[in-house]
Parts: sequence; structure tokens; C-alpha cells
Amino acid sequence: MGDHHGHRRTLTLGRLTRKSRVSKETKLRLRVIFLDDSERTFEVEQKVLGGDFFNKVCGHLKLLEKEYFGLEFRHHSGNYVWLELLKPLAKQIKYTNDLFFRFIVKFFPPDPGQLKRGLTRYLFALQIKQDLSNGSLTCHDNSAALLVSHILQSELGDYDDELDCQHLEMKQYVPNQEYIDHKIIKFHKKNRGASPADSDIHLLEVARKLDMYGIRPHPAHDGEGMRINLAVTHSGVLVFQVGG
Repeated sequence: MGDHHGHRRTLTLGRLTRKSRVSKETKLRLRVIFLDDSERTFEVEQKVLGGDFFNKVCGHLKLLEKEYFGLEFRHHSGNYVWLELLKPLAKQIKYTNDLFFRFIVKFFPPDPGQLKRGLTRYLFALQIKQDLSNGSLTCHDNSAALLVSHILQSELGDYDDELDCQHLEMKQYVPNQEYIDHKIIKFHKKNRGASPADSDIHLLEVARKLDMYGIRPHPAHDGEGMRINLAVTHSGVLVFQVGG
């Protein structure tokens, strides 16, 4: 009787071992959304480290200044978390059809002049543009208008009355944009002659002076269980109390 049960258990374990070996050999297909809203699916081995996957994504972009960027994904707890580079990928993710990663800026240098390459500055400019449009980079009207004027110069070139008006009607760069359209146009007229690369530099110069530059709050709890937001910046860790 005991032998019979033992034999059955061995068979089951054999089956499990075989099954896990098959799943280990299966490649993961992981979707990444980039800062220009383009998407790409990457195939990686299940056993790779987070850093191997991240390097593959950076290789696709031909990005050398990788240290400023990261991959963010929705943890099964519901919060967005950073992919850890030194941990195996499979131990961090729950592999489902709706899993995706966002390639975004992780560290904002206090002086964007430290960024050596045009591609890096371009990606930073896209991040500022995204944060401005979704309301996470808050600023007063003059700064918002100035930022949008540099984005227009980069996207459209020199000011053109008809083109500017059409573009601002079609695209929402900042919440409540209609109230500052006239300021955006006034600033855009002054940007004449600036190239897209120049415009990225000007955009970052304005953005770095804002109070919320580089601050990406993440939900957490303090020692007493109260909800707080934490943000890692170049000057240290900031703690925000959550209202309500």
C-alpha cells in the first residue's frame, strides 16, 4: 500500500518537473511603451535578470546614457513599481496578457546640461511634455506657456499664425490650455530660428527651475501606517503627506 502511494507520487513529481522544464524554455514576450507612445514587443528568456531586459530595450533605442532611465510596470498589488535590474525578471512580474512596461525617465539631474547626447535630451523633453500634459508637472501659466512654446518650435518650426492656431486646437499640451493660448503664441514668436535640438535644451532649462521638476511621487506608508507619497530626487528623498 505504502509502495503504491510512493510510486504514484513519483510519477506526479516527474510530470511536474517535465512541465516546469518546458515552461522555462518558453520565451517571454514583453510589451514596452516608449515616451513617444510607440510600442514594441521584446522576446527574452525567462531566466534573464531585469538588467538584461532593460539593456535590450536601451539597445533598441541605441541609447548610451542609460543610467537616467528605467522600466516601470504595474505590480499585482496595483501600484506602479520600477523593474529591479539585479533581480531575475520572472521573480518580479506576473506574466499576463495585459502586462506592459513603460520606458520613462527615472533620475532627473539638477542640471540637464549634464546630459551629453542629443537623444538623451530628446527623451527628457518627451518626458517633460508627457508630465506637463497629464498634470503631474504643475506650474504657473507663464512657465506652462513657455514650455509649450518650445515644444511647438520643436514640432512645427518657426511661428506660423494659421498652423499654430490649428495645432493648439487639435493638441492638448497642458490642462486648461485654452486659457493660455495667447501667451503660448506670444512666446513661440520669440523662438524663431531655434532647431528641434535647441528647443529641447531650452525646454529642459525652463523645466529644471520648476518646483515639481523630477518629482515622481510613489505611494507608501509611514511607521504609523499613514499613507504618504515618496519621491527620490537628486537632492534626496522627499515625503509628501496624502490628504484625506
